[in-house]
Amino acid sequence: MSPRAVRGPAAVTAVVASALAAGLLAAPQSASAAEVRIHDIQGSTRISPFAGTQVSEVPGTVTAVRAFGSSRGFWIQDPRPDRDRATSEAIFVFTGSKTPSVAVGDAVRVSGTVSEYYPGGADAGLQSVTELTKATWTVESSGNELPAAFPLKPATVPDRYAPDAGGGSIEGLRLRPNSYALDRYESLEGMRVSVEDAPVVGATTPYNELWVTAEPGHARTARGGALYSSYRDPNSGRVKVASLIPFAQRPFPVADVGDALTGTTAGPLDYDNFGGYEIQATTLGSLEDGNLPRETTRAQKADELSIATYNVENLSPKTAQAKFDRLASGLVHNLATPDIVALEEVQDDNGPTNDAVTSAGATLKKLTDAIKAAGGPAYEWRQIDPADDQDGGQPGGNIRVAFLFNPERVSFTDVAGGDATTPVRVTDKDGEAALSASPGRIDPGNPVWKDSRKPLVGQFSFRGRPVFVIADHFNSKGGDQGLDSRFQPPARGSEAQRTGQAQAVNAFAKKLLAVDARARVVVAGDLNDYQFSPALADLTAGGVLTDLVTGARKDERYGYVYNGNSQVLDHILTSRALRRPDYDIVHVNAEFADQSSDHDPQVVRLKP
Repeated sequence: MSPRAVRGPAAVTAVVASALAAGLLAAPQSASAAEVRIHDIQGSTRISPFAGTQVSEVPGTVTAVRAFGSSRGFWIQDPRPDRDRATSEAIFVFTGSKTPSVAVGDAVRVSGTVSEYYPGGADAGLQSVTELTKATWTVESSGNELPAAFPLKPATVPDRYAPDAGGGSIEGLRLRPNSYALDRYESLEGMRVSVEDAPVVGATTPYNELWVTAEPGHARTARGGALYSSYRDPNSGRVKVASLIPFAQRPFPVADVGDALTGTTAGPLDYDNFGGYEIQATTLGSLEDGNLPRETTRAQKADELSIATYNVENLSPKTAQAKFDRLASGLVHNLATPDIVALEEVQDDNGPTNDAVTSAGATLKKLTDAIKAAGGPAYEWRQIDPADDQDGGQPGGNIRVAFLFNPERVSFTDVAGGDATTPVRVTDKDGEAALSASPGRIDPGNPVWKDSRKPLVGQFSFRGRPVFVIADHFNSKGGDQGLDSRFQPPARGSEAQRTGQAQAVNAFAKKLLAVDARARVVVAGDLNDYQFSPALADLTAGGVLTDLVTGARKDERYGYVYNGNSQVLDHILTSRALRRPDYDIVHVNAEFADQSSDHDPQVVRLKP
């Protein structure tokens, strides 16, 4: 568990109570008739058969101590394991905010209440951690040898991720650690595990945690990450690494994707709501620098129109100037000054201050001034202020999409009439598609845009030819069940809204093409979904748009890294008239501990 995790005393939740009532678990009335060992407590499913029961004199060796935060305690492991691979031989003894008076290597006997703790609360849908709470203990001896760490490697971590319960809970199923990765990890809950020479697939976070893979040969990106390319393969070898070593003794490594923790990284296997199973390292491997470069893309030629999309992550005038400078440098040098930029997460002029301010002129001026100072052009911008507190995102921030464009290379066709609530219409101007308002918002009253950013469409002109650009930022995945959920397969509840949004944008693109089948249409933005998702299927329905990421090399199809998975959330799509696009995801952020945004930008060069 990372230091950011805050929790109160563990308790048997309503989930456990329901399981007991349903007969899935059989909690004994008394655990004193015979010696209870840890594997008895852990049992062969995810929920202890002793949940809610007092146990006494449980033997084990202390393997690690957490002496910080609000979830202090220690792990004990039985040096005399049973022969059942489904039963863990270790357990966490929770002591709250009190540092326990034990040391690694102590042989102890612990008495306490068996509890199931759900990180994030039972409603989060995640798995539980079996613990001993309200504990007392005696130390019988010290300096004992620790049980050997279980090696996490391709031979021990199954490729199949989780059993299929038809969307229901897998808690009552017997663990099959040789068949499913989630079952393997659960069967090792609290036990000492290790990885050797582990590749880093998720950069160090501000909370001193990173992700490695125990399957170095499986589904890797061109730059060393773990490629998430289908719902069927969540990359079962991913595991988070945190540290129990005092920072003064061993600072946590600042790692990027492509680095490695060489040698042995070992410690008890824990679970939390910020990434699932994690090694609480008592031994950390040495950081090997992979020297991952930040990419640059080539400059567009004179007859090429370059269009980029960039999620600038809650940008406002309150954002540090250093971030503006880095974003500007990235746009000028790494993206080669695109002609048009679709920006996402542009906040209003006082950022998260929750008042009636919705304008973003100060935000965009600060960014364009920084671009000019970095040697770039004098970009102009177009955007529409949203209605206050109607478009989701950080409270008070009023995030929206916006266009930047270089007037030396492209012109904007201004048509008055666009505002927060008026839907833009497609018009027929002598057989050519046009807009009733430019910029305009697409179908803003449609319920699919509730608490979400409304798409912005603008008409540009490049070398005398009209180009329609639609900037999007679809609703987030907030509220979806995690890959490591106790419900399998996990429900993607947010997906319904995104598919509705995709259908609305698809319908608008079809209206442009109904007027002019040769209309040049570009859709760009953070769509918050994968290239293989139902939302992208709906957005491209009828062949009106092509998702350019599907034409990229498979090991380059990513621009965001989440819990060690390199994945696609941002997209650029084009209509049929825009042939032979030159598309590039420019990896400058997502793989790095030091970021100017959590998204990588991407760019396409076109000959309209």
